[in-house]
Amino acid sequence: MNSMNKHGSSGRHSEPGANESSSPHHSASSPYSSWNKSHQQPNNFWGPGDASEPHSANEETLQFDRLGANVQRSPQSAQTVQTQDQHIAPVHAHQADPVQKPKRTIGLVPALALMLVGSISTGVITGVVTSSNSMSSNQPATSVSENLSQPVSNNAQPAAEGSVEQVADKVVPTVVSIRVADQRQVADGSGSIISSDGYVLTNHHVVANGQNGQIQVTMSDGTRHAADFVASDAATDIAVIKIRDAHDLPTIGFGDSDDIRVGQEIVAIGSPLGLSSTVTSGIVSAVDRPVRASQQGGESSLIDGIQTDAAINPGNSGGPLVDMNGNLIGMNSMIASLSAGKDQAGSIGLGFAIPSNFVMRVARQLIETGEARHPLLGVQVDARNPVNGALVLGVEPGSPADQAGLEVGDVVTRLNDRQVDDSDTLIAATRSHEFGEAVTLEVISEGADKPKEVEVTLSN
Repeated sequence: MNSMNKHGSSGRHSEPGANESSSPHHSASSPYSSWNKSHQQPNNFWGPGDASEPHSANEETLQFDRLGANVQRSPQSAQTVQTQDQHIAPVHAHQADPVQKPKRTIGLVPALALMLVGSISTGVITGVVTSSNSMSSNQPATSVSENLSQPVSNNAQPAAEGSVEQVADKVVPTVVSIRVADQRQVADGSGSIISSDGYVLTNHHVVANGQNGQIQVTMSDGTRHAADFVASDAATDIAVIKIRDAHDLPTIGFGDSDDIRVGQEIVAIGSPLGLSSTVTSGIVSAVDRPVRASQQGGESSLIDGIQTDAAINPGNSGGPLVDMNGNLIGMNSMIASLSAGKDQAGSIGLGFAIPSNFVMRVARQLIETGEARHPLLGVQVDARNPVNGALVLGVEPGSPADQAGLEVGDVVTRLNDRQVDDSDTLIAATRSHEFGEAVTLEVISEGADKPKEVEVTLSN
C-alpha cells in the first residue's frame, strides 16, 4: 500500500494504503457502488470525529481512546471522548432511572469512620469479657502488654511459580512512570526499560510533546530522572525515549507475540491515574483486532491489537502486557469506552495492546534511523468500507500490487488465512508482516463469478 496521508500527500506518519478522506466510490457501473447507505451499520472502530454515521442519544457505541495523555480541554459534546487522566466521570444509566424517594447515603470517608468506630467498640467489649473470664478461671491472667510483646508469626510463603505475585516481582522494577510537561499541558503514562543504558519503550501519544518539553521518568523505587525524546511513529503509536546518564538498569524480557493464545493469563503493569507500579491481571480476550484511535493534531493510530480484559486505565499507556513468565507480549495503548451521551469511564474490560514482535521491529527502526517504515502493498483503499472487504480505489504504478495485477474496483477479502472485513484490517494485517515477505490475497474482481488468489511480495 502507498504512503499517502489523509490529504493525499506523502508523509512520515501516514497510514499506508488508506485514504482517510471522503473519497468517492468507484464508478456507478461497479456492483460495489450500489451499496445503500441506509443499510450501513455503525462502524464501532472509528475514533472520535470519524464515525461514518451519527448516533442517537439512546445508542451505546464504543470509542477507542488513548490512555496516557492528561490534556486539559474545553467541555465536549456527548459524542466526543475525554482523555484526562485525573478524572473518572460517572457512567450514567442507558435510560433514565424512575423517580425514587430520597435515600440517605454514606460517603466513603464517613463509612470508613464508622467501620473504625465499630472496630474499636467491639474491641473494648471483647476486652472486658475476656478479662472477666480470665479472672474467674484458674489460669493466670495475661496483661495486654504481654500479649503485644509476643513475636509476630511470619506465614508468608514464597511466590508460586507462574503466579501474578512472581510476575510482579520480576517485572515491576523494569517499568517506569513517565511525565511530559510543556508550556501548555502535562501528560502522564508508562514505559518499559528495554536496555540497561536507559532506552524506554512507550506510546507516541504519551511523549509526543517531549520534543519541545521536559520528560521525567520515575523508577519503581521512587527515584526520578530526566529523559530525552528519541523518536516516535504516530501511525502505530510507538515511541522511544532515553533516560539520561543511565547504566546497569533492569530490563524487561521479550516474548513471542505470535504464540499468544486466546484465554491465556496475562498481567498488565503501569501507572493508571498516576498510581505507579499498579499490577492488574486478566486473560487474552482476542488477537488480531484492528483498532484505530485519534491522536492530537488530527492524526490517528491504527494497531493490530491484542484485546484483554485486564484493568487498564488512563496512565497505563506505554506500559507492558506480559505473559506469566514475565515477558513482554504487548504494549498497552488503547481502551474502549461507552459513548453516545455518556461521559468517559475507566476500564470496561476492553483494553488493547500492540503485539511485542511488531513493537520490537518499529522500536529498532526508531533507535537506528529516527523514523519507522512499514511494508506496503501499494494500493489506496476506501476507508468508508462500503463493501465486505477492502475496496481498491487506486493502485500505485510499479508497486507490489501493480506487479501482481490488482486493479481499481477489486475487493480484497483475505490475506493469507486472515479474513479481511474492511480497509483497516487490510492495513493492519499488511503491517504485521515483514518487508519483502510474500503474501497471498483473495481478491474479488468486478464481474467475476468467484474470487481469485493473487500472490504479492510486500515492499522492502
